[in-house]
Amino acid sequence: MSLEGKKAPDFLLEGSDGKQHSLKEYLGKRVVIYFYPRDNTPGCTKEACGFRDSYQELTGDNTVLLGVSKDSTASHNKFITAFNLPFVLLTDPDTTMMQAYGAYGEKTACGRTTMGIIRSTVIIGPDGIVQKQWPKVAKAEQHPAEVLKYLKK
Repeated sequence: MSLEGKKAPDFLLEGSDGKQHSLKEYLGKRVVIYFYPRDNTPGCTKEACGFRDSYQELTGDNTVLLGVSKDSTASHNKFITAFNLPFVLLTDPDTTMMQAYGAYGEKTACGRTTMGIIRSTVIIGPDGIVQKQWPKVAKAEQHPAEVLKYLKK
């Protein structure tokens, strides 16, 4: 399900900063939202640290970065503290937002098919339209550099 060129689904989720976040509050800004399976796991940590390391460049041009998983805000805050993450992580415990963005569904690992969070990313323009979508991120460690390269062009 490609969202590119379509209006981004709105959401209302609790952030690691203790505030409620919705897409509406970011109108006029470019928003990078990355969906990841779990705090403090090897791939997710490498991806989060990659976004951390390029955070200044990523967010320099009226851009906001948000991470989303099912983890609780308490888990997010431990993850943020452990790895010095400078961005807000949103908690989507019932996967409503993830489903709207195609980031939750069937996935195959080790030959088994399960339902779960699909590592993916969207970039939403200041007008609320999805500019770019990576529906399945294969290499978590390299992905932040891909996002930065797209934002710079």
